[in-house]
Amino acid sequence: MHFAHKFQFLTRCVESTNILCSILTHLCSSPKGEPCVMGERKIYKKRKAGAWCALSRDYSRTVVSEPCICAEWDFECDYGYERHSNNQCIPAFWFNPSSQLKDCSFGQSYMNSTGYRRIVSNNCTDGLREKYAAKSEQCPGKAPRGLHILTSSGKLVAEQGYNTTFIILLEEGDLQRTNIQLDFGDGTAVSYANFSPIEDGIRHIYKSTGIFQVTAYAENNLGSDLAALFLHVVCPVERVHLSVPFVAIRNKEVNLTAVVWPSQSGTLTYFWWFGNNTKPFITLDSSISYTFTTEGLNTITVQVSAGSLLIQDTKEIAVHEYFQSQLLSFSPNLDFHNPDIPEWREDIGRVIKRALVQVTGIPDEQVLVAVFPGLPTSAELFILPHQNMSERRKGSEGDLEQAKREVIPQAVEILFSALNQNLIQFELKPGVEVIVYVTQLTLAPLVDSSAGHSSSAMLMLLSVVFVGLAVFLIYKFKRYVEYSSTTQRVAG
Repeated sequence: MHFAHKFQFLTRCVESTNILCSILTHLCSSPKGEPCVMGERKIYKKRKAGAWCALSRDYSRTVVSEPCICAEWDFECDYGYERHSNNQCIPAFWFNPSSQLKDCSFGQSYMNSTGYRRIVSNNCTDGLREKYAAKSEQCPGKAPRGLHILTSSGKLVAEQGYNTTFIILLEEGDLQRTNIQLDFGDGTAVSYANFSPIEDGIRHIYKSTGIFQVTAYAENNLGSDLAALFLHVVCPVERVHLSVPFVAIRNKEVNLTAVVWPSQSGTLTYFWWFGNNTKPFITLDSSISYTFTTEGLNTITVQVSAGSLLIQDTKEIAVHEYFQSQLLSFSPNLDFHNPDIPEWREDIGRVIKRALVQVTGIPDEQVLVAVFPGLPTSAELFILPHQNMSERRKGSEGDLEQAKREVIPQAVEILFSALNQNLIQFELKPGVEVIVYVTQLTLAPLVDSSAGHSSSAMLMLLSVVFVGLAVFLIYKFKRYVEYSSTTQRVAG
């Protein structure tokens, strides 16, 4: 009961007596001078130690906040700056303070950082706040620098007839006052007064294949900059055909050609694989020369790369020390059934070879028939050395020459006789008989890899030249004698 009366007395005192309220406040408040936290000093009232005053029910605890003066500890280093040993914020090694001017146009303003920023949620005021605050400055005019041009896909290959998007980037310069020119390298170009219309890229369609130098030029009243790239425009390659001779001479150079469809496919890369080699020959030309050193069947593969597309074709070539060949023709009814595709030609070649072997009895490995593309249908018959000829090659040159004189001519004579008698024929389908003929009256000369063959050919060529020269001189001398006799008769 005594406590209740005391509480009522104190409450009335605070409400009605100003002097007594001041005394109570003085007795119940905490002293000033508390440290600042996040730029604020908070003052709150609490009961003084040893005081027995009591608070009424409707009393609300009052907390008073007041801002502190901004000091060093109220700031941190701005983005791109770091604090060093002298407690100052300076630009980091990877940060360029002028990079913020990239999108700043002449006549505009930007906030230039001092390297410091007030800590988030810090409420300090005055003091160092004005010193460390970012300053508003006018954007300076700058010459274009760091011009780059690239494709939206990031690739340097584009397809003919499709949209190609070019992206223009500028590291420094007034984007709104810089003129941009883009030359596509195919005789067309575009120009823009500033960068605004090209933010999404510049599109262009190439109508032809090739390598084009695309050039971008940026210019304003303070300077200019230039950038370029080389764009490969290709047409999708549909197929490739490897053209090789059917038979080659060992240690003699052979020309190989890759035929690509469509022919206007642009810049292509060719990978040539020979036999079991683990590394290819790489060329930009569709032809290559190669020397085979191993007898027998050799495999050649060509791969054609056009952009992200890679296609290939594989062929086999028979390599021997020497061979002889003969052109063949056929009865006209074969042309009516010729679809002119590689698979059909391979099948017909095997059929002709089988017919030749059955009629003549010549070993299978000595005969090779290759059917040519196109119409009228024609083929080439190759007479090859016997398998045991390779063993003889390891012996003396005399044994090899004797084998050439004996084996090849015998096979040629047998085949030639059968062909001239129209004994070589085959049934294409029921009721369609095809006869194989000799196209030329004489066989192609024997071809080999020996030096003697080349020397003999050269001597024969020189002999023909000398005989022709002698005939020409005799003819001219005879005409001169006739002219002299006629002149003397007229004068007499």
